[in-house]
Amino acid sequence: MSQEYKIDTLAIHAGQEPDPSTGAIMTPIYQTSTYVQPDVGQHLGYEYSRTDNPTRTALQANLAALEGAKHGLVFASGLAATDIVMRLMRPGDHIVVGDDVYGGTYRMFDKVLKHYGLEFSYIDLTDLDAFQQALRPNTKLVWLETPTNPNLKLADIAALSELAHARQAQVVVDNTFASSYLQNPLALGADIVLHSTTKYLGGHSDVVGGAVMLNNTEIYEQLKFLQNAIGSVPGPQDCWLVLRGIKTLAVRMERHCRNALTLAQWLSDHPAVAQVLYPGLPDHPQHELAKRQMRDFGGMISIILKGGEPAAREMVKRTHLFALAESLGGVESLIEVPYAMTHASTADSDIAVDPGLVRLSVGIEHIDDLQADLAEALKEL
Repeated sequence: MSQEYKIDTLAIHAGQEPDPSTGAIMTPIYQTSTYVQPDVGQHLGYEYSRTDNPTRTALQANLAALEGAKHGLVFASGLAATDIVMRLMRPGDHIVVGDDVYGGTYRMFDKVLKHYGLEFSYIDLTDLDAFQQALRPNTKLVWLETPTNPNLKLADIAALSELAHARQAQVVVDNTFASSYLQNPLALGADIVLHSTTKYLGGHSDVVGGAVMLNNTEIYEQLKFLQNAIGSVPGPQDCWLVLRGIKTLAVRMERHCRNALTLAQWLSDHPAVAQVLYPGLPDHPQHELAKRQMRDFGGMISIILKGGEPAAREMVKRTHLFALAESLGGVESLIEVPYAMTHASTADSDIAVDPGLVRLSVGIEHIDDLQADLAEALKEL
Protein backbone atom coordinates (compact mmCIF):
# COMPACT_ATOMS: atom_id res chain seq x y z
CA MET A 1 0.00 0.00 0.00
CA SER A 2 1.24 3.49 -0.85
CA GLN A 3 3.17 5.22 1.91
CA GLU A 4 1.28 8.37 0.96
CA TYR A 5 -1.60 7.21 3.13
CA LYS A 6 -1.74 8.44 6.71
CA ILE A 7 -0.94 5.99 9.49
CA ASP A 8 -4.61 5.88 10.55
CA THR A 9 -5.48 4.49 7.11
CA LEU A 10 -2.48 2.17 6.91
CA ALA A 11 -3.46 0.61 10.23
CA ILE A 12 -6.75 -0.53 8.72
CA HIS A 13 -5.72 -1.49 5.20
CA ALA A 14 -1.97 -2.15 4.83
CA GLY A 15 -1.09 -5.75 4.04
CA GLN A 16 -4.73 -6.79 3.92
CA GLU A 17 -6.53 -7.46 0.66
CA PRO A 18 -9.98 -9.06 0.40
CA ASP A 19 -9.71 -12.84 0.32
CA PRO A 20 -9.52 -13.76 -3.41
CA SER A 21 -11.61 -16.91 -3.06
CA THR A 22 -14.53 -15.43 -1.11
CA GLY A 23 -14.15 -11.66 -1.08
CA ALA A 24 -13.98 -11.67 2.75
CA ILE A 25 -12.85 -8.21 3.85
CA MET A 26 -11.14 -9.53 6.98
CA THR A 27 -7.92 -11.53 6.62
CA PRO A 28 -8.80 -15.19 7.23
CA ILE A 29 -7.22 -17.20 10.03
CA TYR A 30 -5.27 -19.78 8.07
CA GLN A 31 -5.38 -22.44 10.76
CA THR A 32 -3.15 -24.94 9.02
CA SER A 33 0.24 -26.45 9.71
CA THR A 34 1.12 -27.42 6.13
CA TYR A 35 0.19 -26.79 2.50
CA VAL A 36 -0.40 -29.19 -0.40
CA GLN A 37 2.29 -28.94 -3.08
CA PRO A 38 1.51 -29.55 -6.77
CA ASP A 39 4.82 -31.35 -7.26
CA VAL A 40 7.98 -32.24 -5.37
CA GLY A 41 9.85 -29.08 -4.48
CA GLN A 42 7.08 -26.83 -5.77
CA HIS A 43 4.62 -24.84 -3.70
CA LEU A 44 2.18 -21.97 -4.07
CA GLY A 45 4.12 -19.60 -1.83
CA TYR A 46 3.67 -21.56 1.39
CA GLU A 47 4.98 -24.95 2.46
CA TYR A 48 4.95 -25.10 6.28
CA SER A 49 3.48 -22.68 8.80
CA ARG A 50 6.61 -22.34 10.91
CA THR A 51 8.24 -20.87 7.81
CA ASP A 52 5.31 -18.75 6.59
CA ASN A 53 1.57 -18.44 7.06
CA PRO A 54 -0.76 -16.11 5.10
CA THR A 55 -2.24 -14.56 8.26
CA ARG A 56 1.26 -13.89 9.56
CA THR A 57 2.29 -12.47 6.21
CA ALA A 58 -0.57 -9.95 6.37
CA LEU A 59 0.42 -8.86 9.89
CA GLN A 60 4.09 -8.49 8.95
CA ALA A 61 3.21 -6.34 5.96
CA ASN A 62 0.87 -4.22 8.06
CA LEU A 63 3.45 -3.58 10.77
CA ALA A 64 6.14 -2.75 8.23
CA ALA A 65 3.82 -0.14 6.69
CA LEU A 66 3.11 1.43 10.09
CA GLU A 67 6.83 1.89 10.75
CA GLY A 68 7.69 2.96 7.20
CA ALA A 69 9.85 -0.15 6.88
CA LYS A 70 10.62 -2.44 3.95
CA HIS A 71 10.43 -5.57 6.08
CA GLY A 72 8.54 -6.88 9.10
CA LEU A 73 8.79 -10.09 11.11
CA VAL A 74 6.60 -11.24 13.99
CA PHE A 75 7.33 -13.57 16.88
CA ALA A 76 5.66 -15.40 19.74
CA SER A 77 6.46 -12.62 22.24
CA GLY A 78 8.39 -9.39 22.59
CA LEU A 79 11.20 -11.29 24.29
CA ALA A 80 11.27 -13.80 21.43
CA ALA A 81 11.77 -10.85 19.08
CA THR A 82 14.53 -9.55 21.35
CA ASP A 83 16.20 -12.95 21.39
CA ILE A 84 16.21 -13.17 17.59
CA VAL A 85 17.81 -9.74 17.20
CA MET A 86 20.47 -10.56 19.77
CA ARG A 87 21.42 -13.69 17.82
CA LEU A 88 23.01 -11.35 15.30
CA MET A 89 25.72 -10.78 17.93
CA ARG A 90 28.81 -12.92 18.46
CA PRO A 91 30.88 -13.70 21.60
CA GLY A 92 33.01 -10.71 22.49
CA ASP A 93 30.61 -8.16 21.06
CA HIS A 94 29.74 -5.18 23.24
CA ILE A 95 26.21 -3.78 23.54
CA VAL A 96 25.32 -0.40 25.03
CA VAL A 97 21.94 -0.53 26.76
CA GLY A 98 19.83 2.20 28.29
CA ASP A 99 19.94 2.18 32.07
CA ASP A 100 16.14 2.02 32.32
CA VAL A 101 14.78 -0.93 30.36
CA TYR A 102 12.03 -3.48 30.77
CA GLY A 103 12.90 -6.00 33.46
CA GLY A 104 12.53 -8.93 31.09
CA THR A 105 15.03 -7.37 28.70
CA TYR A 106 17.53 -6.86 31.52
CA ARG A 107 16.98 -10.42 32.73
CA MET A 108 17.70 -11.83 29.27
CA PHE A 109 20.82 -9.71 28.83
CA ASP A 110 22.24 -10.14 32.34
CA LYS A 111 21.12 -13.63 33.30
CA VAL A 112 21.26 -15.39 29.92
CA LEU A 113 23.20 -13.70 27.13
CA LYS A 114 26.05 -12.45 29.31
CA HIS A 115 27.01 -16.09 29.84
CA TYR A 116 27.44 -16.56 26.09
CA GLY A 117 30.25 -14.04 25.84
CA LEU A 118 28.33 -10.83 25.17
CA GLU A 119 29.33 -7.68 27.05
CA PHE A 120 26.75 -5.12 28.23
CA SER A 121 27.08 -1.57 29.54
CA TYR A 122 24.03 0.17 31.02
CA ILE A 123 24.19 3.90 30.34
CA ASP A 124 21.94 6.91 30.84
CA LEU A 125 21.18 7.53 27.18
CA THR A 126 19.86 11.02 27.88
CA ASP A 127 23.55 11.95 28.36
CA LEU A 128 25.23 11.97 24.95
CA ASP A 129 28.70 12.50 26.46
CA ALA A 130 28.29 9.44 28.69
CA PHE A 131 27.08 7.49 25.67
CA GLN A 132 30.14 8.42 23.61
CA GLN A 133 32.46 7.46 26.46
CA ALA A 134 30.74 4.07 26.72
CA LEU A 135 31.40 3.17 23.09
CA ARG A 136 34.24 0.70 22.54
CA PRO A 137 35.99 -0.70 19.46
CA ASN A 138 33.90 -3.88 19.89
CA THR A 139 30.56 -2.06 20.35
CA LYS A 140 28.21 -3.59 17.80
CA LEU A 141 24.77 -2.60 19.03
CA VAL A 142 22.95 0.14 20.95
CA TRP A 143 19.70 -0.96 22.60
CA LEU A 144 17.32 1.70 23.79
CA GLU A 145 13.76 2.29 24.86
CA THR A 146 12.18 5.70 24.45
CA PRO A 147 10.15 6.48 26.45
CA THR A 148 11.73 4.09 28.92
CA ASN A 149 10.03 1.55 31.13
CA PRO A 150 9.19 2.62 33.82
CA ASN A 151 10.91 6.01 34.34
CA LEU A 152 9.68 7.49 31.06
CA LYS A 153 13.03 8.99 30.06
CA LEU A 154 13.49 9.89 26.41
CA ALA A 155 16.54 9.26 24.26
CA ASP A 156 17.35 11.36 21.21
CA ILE A 157 17.09 8.68 18.53
CA ALA A 158 18.57 10.82 15.74
CA ALA A 159 21.57 11.97 17.77
CA LEU A 160 22.32 8.53 19.19
CA SER A 161 21.99 6.90 15.77
CA GLU A 162 24.43 9.36 14.21
CA LEU A 163 27.01 8.77 16.93
CA ALA A 164 26.54 4.98 16.83
CA HIS A 165 26.80 4.77 13.05
CA ALA A 166 30.04 6.75 13.14
CA ARG A 167 31.42 3.82 15.16
CA GLN A 168 29.83 1.15 12.90
CA ALA A 169 27.31 0.17 15.58
CA GLN A 170 23.65 -0.45 14.89
CA VAL A 171 20.73 0.99 16.84
CA VAL A 172 17.70 -0.97 18.02
CA VAL A 173 14.74 0.95 19.44
CA ASP A 174 12.12 -0.82 21.54
CA ASN A 175 9.12 1.27 20.49
CA THR A 176 6.56 -0.51 22.67
CA PHE A 177 5.71 2.39 24.99
CA ALA A 178 5.14 4.85 22.14
CA SER A 179 3.63 2.50 19.54
CA SER A 180 4.00 3.03 15.81
CA TYR A 181 1.25 5.64 15.97
CA LEU A 182 3.25 8.04 18.15
CA GLN A 183 6.83 7.44 16.99
CA ASN A 184 8.72 5.97 14.03
CA PRO A 185 12.38 5.35 14.97
CA LEU A 186 13.50 4.22 11.52
CA ALA A 187 12.67 7.67 10.14
CA LEU A 188 14.92 9.13 12.85
CA GLY A 189 17.93 7.00 11.93
CA ALA A 190 17.48 3.76 13.90
CA ASP A 191 18.30 0.47 12.17
CA ILE A 192 15.77 -1.86 13.79
CA VAL A 193 12.53 -1.13 15.62
CA LEU A 194 11.06 -3.70 18.00
CA HIS A 195 7.64 -4.02 19.63
CA SER A 196 5.85 -6.17 22.10
CA THR A 197 2.65 -6.46 20.07
CA THR A 198 1.04 -7.63 23.30
CA LYS A 199 0.75 -3.99 24.29
CA TYR A 200 -0.68 -1.04 22.32
CA LEU A 201 -0.63 -2.74 18.91
CA GLY A 202 -2.82 -5.63 20.07
CA GLY A 203 -4.51 -3.31 22.50
CA HIS A 204 -7.01 -5.65 24.14
CA SER A 205 -4.96 -7.76 26.59
CA ASP A 206 -5.87 -10.94 24.74
CA VAL A 207 -2.69 -11.89 22.87
CA VAL A 208 1.07 -12.14 23.39
CA GLY A 209 3.43 -11.33 20.54
CA GLY A 210 6.47 -9.45 19.29
CA ALA A 211 7.64 -7.79 16.11
CA VAL A 212 10.76 -6.46 14.39
CA MET A 213 10.74 -3.97 11.50
CA LEU A 214 13.72 -2.77 9.44
CA ASN A 215 14.90 -1.55 6.04
CA ASN A 216 18.18 -3.43 5.62
CA THR A 217 17.42 -6.40 3.37
CA GLU A 218 20.62 -8.30 4.25
CA ILE A 219 19.86 -8.17 7.97
CA TYR A 220 16.22 -9.00 7.27
CA GLU A 221 17.29 -12.18 5.46
CA GLN A 222 19.40 -13.17 8.47
CA LEU A 223 16.50 -12.56 10.86
CA LYS A 224 14.06 -14.36 8.55
CA PHE A 225 16.38 -17.38 8.53
CA LEU A 226 16.55 -17.30 12.33
CA GLN A 227 12.78 -16.93 12.61
CA ASN A 228 12.33 -20.17 10.67
CA ALA A 229 15.33 -22.04 12.10
CA ILE A 230 14.46 -21.31 15.73
CA GLY A 231 10.70 -21.37 15.30
CA SER A 232 9.63 -18.76 17.85
CA VAL A 233 6.65 -17.74 15.72
CA PRO A 234 3.09 -16.79 16.65
CA GLY A 235 0.14 -18.89 15.59
CA PRO A 236 -2.34 -17.59 12.99
CA GLN A 237 -5.00 -16.79 15.59
CA ASP A 238 -2.53 -14.63 17.53
CA CYS A 239 -1.59 -12.83 14.31
CA TRP A 240 -5.25 -12.24 13.50
CA LEU A 241 -5.91 -10.80 16.95
CA VAL A 242 -3.06 -8.31 16.58
CA LEU A 243 -4.28 -7.36 13.09
CA ARG A 244 -7.76 -6.76 14.49
CA GLY A 245 -6.35 -4.66 17.33
CA ILE A 246 -4.26 -2.50 15.02
CA LYS A 247 -7.34 -1.39 13.11
CA THR A 248 -8.35 0.81 16.05
CA LEU A 249 -4.81 1.86 17.02
CA ALA A 250 -5.24 5.51 16.01
CA VAL A 251 -8.48 6.16 17.88
CA ARG A 252 -7.29 4.23 20.94
CA MET A 253 -3.99 6.09 21.15
CA GLU A 254 -5.73 9.44 20.92
CA ARG A 255 -7.85 8.57 23.97
CA HIS A 256 -4.93 6.99 25.86
CA CYS A 257 -2.91 10.17 25.37
CA ARG A 258 -5.73 12.54 26.29
CA ASN A 259 -6.60 10.63 29.46
CA ALA A 260 -2.95 10.31 30.49
CA LEU A 261 -2.21 14.01 30.10
CA THR A 262 -5.25 14.95 32.16
CA LEU A 263 -4.30 12.55 34.94
CA ALA A 264 -0.63 13.59 34.89
CA GLN A 265 -1.59 17.24 35.34
CA TRP A 266 -3.97 16.37 38.19
CA LEU A 267 -1.47 14.07 39.92
CA SER A 268 1.20 16.80 39.79
CA ASP A 269 -0.78 18.76 42.37
CA HIS A 270 -1.70 15.82 44.62
CA PRO A 271 -0.25 16.05 48.14
CA ALA A 272 0.64 12.33 48.27
CA VAL A 273 2.69 12.45 45.08
CA ALA A 274 6.35 13.47 45.17
CA GLN A 275 6.94 13.35 41.42
CA VAL A 276 5.03 12.65 38.21
CA LEU A 277 7.00 11.18 35.31
CA TYR A 278 5.22 11.96 32.04
CA PRO A 279 6.76 13.40 28.84
CA GLY A 280 3.73 15.60 28.24
CA LEU A 281 4.39 17.76 31.29
CA PRO A 282 6.43 20.92 30.66
CA ASP A 283 8.73 20.13 33.60
CA HIS A 284 9.74 16.74 32.16
CA PRO A 285 13.50 16.94 31.36
CA GLN A 286 12.96 15.79 27.77
CA HIS A 287 9.62 17.51 27.11
CA GLU A 288 10.97 19.44 24.11
CA LEU A 289 12.51 16.26 22.67
CA ALA A 290 9.16 14.51 23.10
CA LYS A 291 7.47 17.25 21.10
CA ARG A 292 10.01 16.83 18.27
CA GLN A 293 10.25 13.05 18.27
CA MET A 294 6.70 11.91 19.04
CA ARG A 295 3.26 12.75 17.68
CA ASP A 296 1.82 12.80 21.22
CA PHE A 297 3.00 11.89 24.70
CA GLY A 298 1.58 8.40 25.27
CA GLY A 299 -0.63 6.60 27.74
CA MET A 300 1.95 5.67 30.38
CA ILE A 301 2.49 7.58 33.62
CA SER A 302 4.79 6.79 36.52
CA ILE A 303 4.47 8.45 39.90
CA ILE A 304 6.74 8.38 42.92
CA LEU A 305 4.85 8.58 46.19
CA LYS A 306 6.03 10.56 49.20
CA GLY A 307 5.32 7.55 51.40
CA GLY A 308 7.74 5.34 49.47
CA GLU A 309 7.31 1.61 49.00
CA PRO A 310 4.66 1.12 51.76
CA ALA A 311 2.47 3.79 50.18
CA ALA A 312 2.97 2.33 46.70
CA ARG A 313 1.94 -1.15 47.82
CA GLU A 314 -1.08 0.25 49.64
CA MET A 315 -2.22 2.42 46.74
CA VAL A 316 -2.28 -0.39 44.17
CA LYS A 317 -4.49 -2.48 46.46
CA ARG A 318 -7.12 0.26 46.67
CA THR A 319 -7.94 0.89 43.02
CA HIS A 320 -10.95 -0.65 41.29
CA LEU A 321 -10.81 0.50 37.66
CA PHE A 322 -7.01 0.41 37.60
CA ALA A 323 -6.46 -3.35 37.80
CA LEU A 324 -3.36 -4.56 39.63
CA ALA A 325 -1.63 -6.46 36.84
CA GLU A 326 1.53 -6.58 34.78
CA SER A 327 1.54 -5.55 31.10
CA LEU A 328 0.21 -2.34 29.58
CA GLY A 329 -1.37 -0.82 26.51
CA GLY A 330 -4.80 -2.42 26.71
CA VAL A 331 -8.10 -0.57 26.59
CA GLU A 332 -8.46 -1.12 30.33
CA SER A 333 -6.35 0.74 32.89
CA LEU A 334 -3.66 -1.16 34.79
CA ILE A 335 -1.51 -0.31 37.80
CA GLU A 336 1.59 -1.94 39.28
CA VAL A 337 4.70 -1.51 41.43
CA PRO A 338 7.57 -2.25 39.00
CA TYR A 339 10.18 -2.76 41.74
CA ALA A 340 8.31 -5.84 42.97
CA MET A 341 6.66 -6.90 39.71
CA THR A 342 7.79 -6.26 36.11
CA HIS A 343 11.28 -5.10 37.14
CA ALA A 344 11.97 -7.45 40.05
CA SER A 345 14.92 -8.87 38.09
CA THR A 346 16.70 -5.49 38.42
CA ALA A 347 16.21 -5.17 42.21
CA ASP A 348 19.84 -5.96 43.08
CA SER A 349 21.39 -4.19 40.11
CA ASP A 350 22.68 -0.71 39.39
CA ILE A 351 19.49 0.06 37.44
CA ALA A 352 16.99 -0.86 40.15
CA VAL A 353 13.66 0.97 40.10
CA ASP A 354 12.58 3.23 42.96
CA PRO A 355 10.50 1.03 45.32
CA GLY A 356 8.01 3.86 45.73
CA LEU A 357 7.31 4.16 42.00
CA VAL A 358 3.85 3.24 40.74
CA ARG A 359 3.33 2.68 37.01
CA LEU A 360 -0.02 3.50 35.43
CA SER A 361 -1.16 2.21 32.06
CA VAL A 362 -3.99 4.65 31.42
CA GLY A 363 -6.85 3.07 29.51
CA ILE A 364 -9.66 4.54 27.47
CA GLU A 365 -12.34 4.61 30.17
CA HIS A 366 -14.05 7.90 30.99
CA ILE A 367 -11.55 10.30 32.50
CA ASP A 368 -13.84 11.28 35.39
CA ASP A 369 -14.08 7.67 36.52
CA LEU A 370 -10.33 7.12 36.29
CA GLN A 371 -9.56 10.25 38.27
CA ALA A 372 -12.07 9.35 40.96
CA ASP A 373 -10.53 5.86 41.23
CA LEU A 374 -7.05 7.30 41.80
CA ALA A 375 -8.32 9.95 44.18
CA GLU A 376 -9.84 7.29 46.41
CA ALA A 377 -6.71 5.15 46.23
CA LEU A 378 -4.45 8.06 47.20
CA LYS A 379 -6.61 9.26 50.07
CA GLU A 380 -4.62 9.72 53.32
CA LEU A 381 -1.48 8.08 51.95
